[in-house]
Amino acid sequence: MKGNILVVDDEASARNSLAEILRLEGYRVITAESGETALQHLEGDTFDVMLLDIKMPGMSGLRVMEKAARIAPECQIILLTAHGSLESAIEALRYGAHDYLLKPASPNEILASVRQGMDRRSESIRKKRLLEQMETSLRQLKDAEGMEQPANVTSAVVSLGQGIKVDLDRREIWQDDTKVLLTPTEGKLMKVLLENQGRVLTHKELVFQVQGYQTTDWEAPEILRPLVSRLRRKLAAFPGGKSWISNVRGTGYVFDGLMNGD
Repeated sequence: MKGNILVVDDEASARNSLAEILRLEGYRVITAESGETALQHLEGDTFDVMLLDIKMPGMSGLRVMEKAARIAPECQIILLTAHGSLESAIEALRYGAHDYLLKPASPNEILASVRQGMDRRSESIRKKRLLEQMETSLRQLKDAEGMEQPANVTSAVVSLGQGIKVDLDRREIWQDDTKVLLTPTEGKLMKVLLENQGRVLTHKELVFQVQGYQTTDWEAPEILRPLVSRLRRKLAAFPGGKSWISNVRGTGYVFDGLMNGD
């Protein structure tokens, strides 16, 4: 099996035609007739690529894409659009869509775009694994040489108000009986955001401060997106935590959580 594809289109003829083209090429294909059904599939399965119609009754393709970025950030999205919605498709590319195809697209166009999406996803996963390996190696080196770096904040324990505390050394956030644990990388990201509360940090700045190396403008958002998504899910356990990290489109992220004394 070459990979898993989700085809989302409210028109049965278009949906079935796309599915048949892809199945003949050896892909496993699941179809959805609405945005709501597509999100259910994304939550219950893993897909490499999603072909997504922009204009559908109920939830639009752009709304599906926004939610899919949180549910399945590594899934590559190919938008299907009529000429009248071409401007929307181009705008969606700026927010992370892999490609767009004008309907009706030829089988060659569809397969070429899917192959490129598969390659892009593979590269994204490869980079993620490389980062994890680098992180493990650095941690082992620090442990071996006693090089654990001190935090730049005045205290390892920071109060976010409402009884919410962050222990940067232990990588813990808690409030009463609620506690979440952060991975080393999530802890570094949290520390950088706390030290720069209210300041917009570019994608490249964050990658450099959290991971310690330079990236290109297009690589940095790809590296950060899954990390920020995981941290946001953990922060959502606390009142208001879901909105502490704000995305500044095309630029980076800013930490908006108010650090008030108790």
